[in-house]
Amino acid sequence: MIFFFADDHYRTRAGARIFGNLPGDLRNQSVFRENDFSLLESGAWEPACELLVLHLIGTTCSLPHPGPGAEAAVKRYCARRGPLLLLHGSSAAFWQWPWWRRITGMRWVRPKDPDGVERSVHPSAPCQVRLSKCRHSLAGQLVPFELPEDEIYTALEQTAPFWTLLECDVEGRTFPQCTESFTPWGGRVVNFLPGHKAECVDSPGLAANVELLCRYLLSAPPVDAPPISSR
Repeated sequence: MIFFFADDHYRTRAGARIFGNLPGDLRNQSVFRENDFSLLESGAWEPACELLVLHLIGTTCSLPHPGPGAEAAVKRYCARRGPLLLLHGSSAAFWQWPWWRRITGMRWVRPKDPDGVERSVHPSAPCQVRLSKCRHSLAGQLVPFELPEDEIYTALEQTAPFWTLLECDVEGRTFPQCTESFTPWGGRVVNFLPGHKAECVDSPGLAANVELLCRYLLSAPPVDAPPISSR
């Protein structure tokens, strides 16, 4: 099953809109929760979870950061090499957990970061998302798309090697918009960064790519990797 946890992302309801745009077969095998971390905290989701999808940032939207029950369940899921689809700023979903800050491949850095890393930023601009030049298996399947204006994440921290699958230009520089990396346990992590404004998350191109990424992560096997430190 897919478990999709979201906040309301400053009342845009971006996660809910992305979930609603998924085709019926994916929605029917999913559990979606918005602004409600009780299931996440309970850990009851973890044994059945085949894909964890997030569209949330801890401590935003007047919500508390997920607590110890959620941390234990998410870490169990990651330790068994479960895949992650991190939408928009969700590399910071659990930014208060030290181990999480090390595993997301590209990390959206919050103000007053516990590790002392300079915060990330997001200029807003029209966005033409194009395919990156790479030999990843998704390179010929993802689709380019255009957004009228969206937050374009820059100054993210690289925490692991990654493939850049989609990219765009802003302020004269090129920035990744979709990447794949691996956790230290070998689970796949896809960061898909567009997805703030309602008119952007409803873009057919954005929706098509999220669907493709869900199907890819449900079917692609994990990779062999050394275990992460338990500290």
